[in-house]
Amino acid sequence: MTGQLAFVESPVQLLNVLEWAHTRAPGTGIGTGIGTAPGTGAPATDTGTDTAPGTGAPATGAPAAVGKPAPGAPAPVTAPGTTPAPLTVVVLSPTDPMSRGQLRRMAQLARDEGLTVHWQEARDGRGALLRTLRRLAGPLRSAERVIIGDPFSRYVQLLLTLFGPRHLTVVDDGTATMEFAAQLGRGERLVRWHRKGSLGPRELVLAPVTTLARRRLAPARGRTVEIFTSLPVEAPAGVEVAANAYAWTRSRFGPPLLTGGADLVGTSLVETGVVDAGHYARVVGELARTHGATRYFAHRRESAGKLHRIAVETGLQVVRPELPLELIARRGPVGRTIVSFPSTVVHTLPLALAGTGVKVAVCEIAPEWLRATASPRAQGFLSGVTGTAAHEVDRLTARPVHPTDRLEFG
Repeated sequence: MTGQLAFVESPVQLLNVLEWAHTRAPGTGIGTGIGTAPGTGAPATDTGTDTAPGTGAPATGAPAAVGKPAPGAPAPVTAPGTTPAPLTVVVLSPTDPMSRGQLRRMAQLARDEGLTVHWQEARDGRGALLRTLRRLAGPLRSAERVIIGDPFSRYVQLLLTLFGPRHLTVVDDGTATMEFAAQLGRGERLVRWHRKGSLGPRELVLAPVTTLARRRLAPARGRTVEIFTSLPVEAPAGVEVAANAYAWTRSRFGPPLLTGGADLVGTSLVETGVVDAGHYARVVGELARTHGATRYFAHRRESAGKLHRIAVETGLQVVRPELPLELIARRGPVGRTIVSFPSTVVHTLPLALAGTGVKVAVCEIAPEWLRATASPRAQGFLSGVTGTAAHEVDRLTARPVHPTDRLEFG
């Protein structure tokens, strides 16, 4: 078998595939196309131009030109005597416009690095699944290594049940990497941390797929498993854990121009049913006043209505980033302090911004903010994300919030 095949469904997954490829063979990007554009012989790639729609917020982000390297950045070279296996990235395109827009820009960055990127409309109506499986069957059978970003993805799980790779790498797609490693180590079925534990009708139908996929995600005779992560995970038995230090990001972009005050980082905890919307909006306002923040970097899954409320009630400039926040912050301009709720960025931003003087702070989620629909595991998981944040990250604590209360920070 030859070649390496990466499946990505989000911008962060694609960023971390680039980081993984950089650690294996810095500066190289040898790709093999899955198909060719008709009549050209060139790799079949996505040429769409759809962009993220308006959010109802008063402002949107306008980052600098994509792909511009950092001034004076060293040109990585391939390790002497090594010939990396060809790497092809397959984008299993999501449906929401914000994710699609960011993925298109990340795909161009990957092409600039020399990788072949194939855009697959995997969710484009009836028959899309079968078309995708037919398209990917050959490359999957011949792939020496498969790289995935979301082991909880039903789409990826289905692919793994049909074609078990000899070598598997899991890259970060958020804090779920921590839960995946823990569940794999305990031999549990794979369930996203913010989901309720009971099985619904859909989960019952897909249970055989999930069970087989979990076996394919575990090391076994003839199969190696690697987790490439910037998060603190405990390696399950037989699994190799490799550190992601965001070396590619730091070599390509920045250092950023620092502005006064702070920037806030949004979260989709309201949209996933974990945090009460009213508590969230009040805390964002208090954080903005306490830290002198002027901008709010929205998560790509935050709703337009929620962002409009934040903009109106807090006066913050709501920014819809066109790339993952690690790249936006590294390119700048960025505040001297970045305040976030528990999420991956409290681990990744200190790495991406190392040596820039930017301070990262995390505001923990109080139990009173959780909705009744939240998973019983939610509070413990979010506390774990905060507690394991990098040593240089400040912890902000808050007491129960009511409409007239103010936050206390320590």
